[in-house]
Amino acid sequence: MTLTKKLVGFGATALLALGLAACGNDDGKTENEGTATSVGESVNYKITGIDPGAGIMETTEKAIEEYELTDWDLVSGSGAAMTAALKKAYDKENPIIVTGWTPHWKFAKYDLKYLEDPKGVYGGEEQIRSIGRIGLAEDLPEAHQILSQFHWTEEDMGEVMMAIQEGEKEEVAAQNWIEANEEKVAEWTAGVEKVDGDKIKLAYVAWDSEIASHNVMKIVLEDMGYDVTLTQVEAGPMWTAVADGSADATLAAWLPITHKTYAEKFEGKFEELGVNMEGVKIGLVVPTYMDIDSIEDLKE
Repeated sequence: MTLTKKLVGFGATALLALGLAACGNDDGKTENEGTATSVGESVNYKITGIDPGAGIMETTEKAIEEYELTDWDLVSGSGAAMTAALKKAYDKENPIIVTGWTPHWKFAKYDLKYLEDPKGVYGGEEQIRSIGRIGLAEDLPEAHQILSQFHWTEEDMGEVMMAIQEGEKEEVAAQNWIEANEEKVAEWTAGVEKVDGDKIKLAYVAWDSEIASHNVMKIVLEDMGYDVTLTQVEAGPMWTAVADGSADATLAAWLPITHKTYAEKFEGKFEELGVNMEGVKIGLVVPTYMDIDSIEDLKE
């Protein structure tokens, strides 16, 4: 049997307007609430995703195929649209299934759980790695060393993410964290001499986690004398930019699963600088009030 997967694309505005997988009607109920006989019916067979170029979207398409979820659609949008849909559903205790990853502030704000993945499509724990263009070590040796020494924890990143989520400007949240963690930052810059206005370009995806890390690193590099440009793109263009040299580096390579396709495509065209965070994870996420535990349950 041939599986036909549907990837339905909506911008953030359209997704919020339609309230896919999360909206209520005038009485605050979902379309199928009270009449749904399965999890699929309760969410209109929709999984609320993020930008279509993200590795987690590719992996979710694979999960739909592997688990034979022939009636299900993966809805693309953005990270902001996904969290807005989650909030809308959560506030009414309506069912919703979203693509999720850790670290992310939503796990601190809401009671959520990953669906079990018995087929291992999403893999186990991952790492966030820093990668640089070929020749970075020769052209910008000080930055190469700082990026290679950069490592922090989920708790560190969470402080910056939550501050931004609560309304702090990205650069202010990053600066506040740096001032409160001078010893940790000193480990990243240990043994490095300051430069005088050297330019460096960092590319990153619009995940809350990567917004946090790149804004912190921007300030660290600026304090070391660099002229830093941050460019926010989707995952494919981010990897392409590092591979073709139009970006110097990124701190946002999720491996070995999330960005596996890009790592294989550009093998030999980038340098791995090091792991900047351990124990990260991706998968399908639901509120804990939903009576579902496994991706296998979506077939019922």
